[in-house]
Amino acid sequence: MRFDELIHQPTRLKIMAYLTGLGSEAQVEFGTLQRELGLTEGNLSRHLAKLEEAGYLRIEKGYAKKRPRTWIRLTGAGRDALQGHLAALEELARTARYPGAAGREKR
Repeated sequence: MRFDELIHQPTRLKIMAYLTGLGSEAQVEFGTLQRELGLTEGNLSRHLAKLEEAGYLRIEKGYAKKRPRTWIRLTGAGRDALQGHLAALEELARTARYPGAAGREKR
């Protein structure tokens, strides 16, 4: 369980959640992801670059019907990082819901 500062940023958290929802081997085209999340091209590119640099996703460029395309796929490391981050958030929420719970668990 690990709180991940990189993933915690709201836009990056949405990107990671969207990619996770696609399934383990699925990928999404850049334009589709941009429309689904309501982001500008520049904003999405910047966040994807940070996630790719961390090894959380893979970006592949190619052509479809002679048009350039960019596909994004979540990596195993990205999936693990998101699951760890979500577990840390759940623990934080549990502590906030039940005051004193954190102190009782340590005894």
